[in-house]
Amino acid sequence: MDERVGVEDLAKLEYRVLVPKKPYALMKKIYKNVRPSIHHQLQYWKRRAEQIPDEELRKQALASIGTKQFHCEGGGIYALLAPEAKRNDVYTFIVAYQTISDYLDNLCDRSVSLDQQNFRVLHQAMIDALSEQSSEQDYYQYQEHRDDGGYLQDLVQACQNSLAKLPYAEAYRANMLLLCQLYCDLQVHKHIDIEKRESALLDWWNHYQASYADLSWYEFAAATGSTLGIFYYATMSVVGYSDQMNEKILRAYFPYVQGLHILLDYFIDQAEDEEEGDLNFCAYYPVEAEKRRRMKWMYAQAQASTEGLPHEQFHHMVIDGLLAIYLSDPKVKRRQDVKKSAINIIKHGSWKANFFYYHCWWIHRWGKKV
Repeated sequence: MDERVGVEDLAKLEYRVLVPKKPYALMKKIYKNVRPSIHHQLQYWKRRAEQIPDEELRKQALASIGTKQFHCEGGGIYALLAPEAKRNDVYTFIVAYQTISDYLDNLCDRSVSLDQQNFRVLHQAMIDALSEQSSEQDYYQYQEHRDDGGYLQDLVQACQNSLAKLPYAEAYRANMLLLCQLYCDLQVHKHIDIEKRESALLDWWNHYQASYADLSWYEFAAATGSTLGIFYYATMSVVGYSDQMNEKILRAYFPYVQGLHILLDYFIDQAEDEEEGDLNFCAYYPVEAEKRRRMKWMYAQAQASTEGLPHEQFHHMVIDGLLAIYLSDPKVKRRQDVKKSAINIIKHGSWKANFFYYHCWWIHRWGKKV
């Protein structure tokens, strides 16, 4: 990529793109622009999933869309940073890529086979989606159920087509693939046999421990499980590029923003995962007080690491929104210790985090459909 946009120019982009700077303005944009666009895209993929010949694959594809659409809605917020003329291409990528992630997660969670190679080949689809061309892998090579009527390949192609329309995608591709590879590694290790998965995760952590010495192994693993950094890179692929910005985005989103994101996800699932015997990284904290302390620390690191990015206030609101969305979830009430910690953590957040929290709480409390 020969063309460069300087860091100083990127930092001034807020004057050229109308990005909300206040919580109420962001909420208005989400309801007016983001959610309708995301739901329109999801309706297409729902109709496509309904055509999958294999009953089990069809069931999992539809379930991933029906129960996890909020993942696409959350990721879709990043499209607000793109100029309106190119925003639809960003929406298309985010929805298709997150749909791949959610679909494969469902397949792995419900797989009869606990073969590491099976999970690795399935997740090649996520790597291919960020590449210029697909590999010749049969993603279902080790799956009992295989006939998806081209559904997964269509999702991969949609991602590739979208990225091809984003002028700076090639420049950001290497770091997007880096985040993707970490994500895929996590999915492989955490889905294998329960007796092997912890040792596999620890062996994996040994390769990265020196570079992320301020994290525990389970905090590092959690940070690899988010797609937020990839979505921000996709948006920046419309906006501009500089070598400094490329690395700054990586350092901001990995591990801190992504770590906060997935730790909160595990935090609210503790009761459910305990009942079902599923892996939960929050369970590795020795005491509840340490868990609260580290969650607050990750929140502070996420806020600090995003300073200096274009639309800095926007990123801070996204981070505050993560606190609000997860800590207001009704699942929090299932365990008293989790409920107490949630209240303690949200009080530690900014006034914006509390604004979003009470907005989300009100929706959960009254069941308002917006």
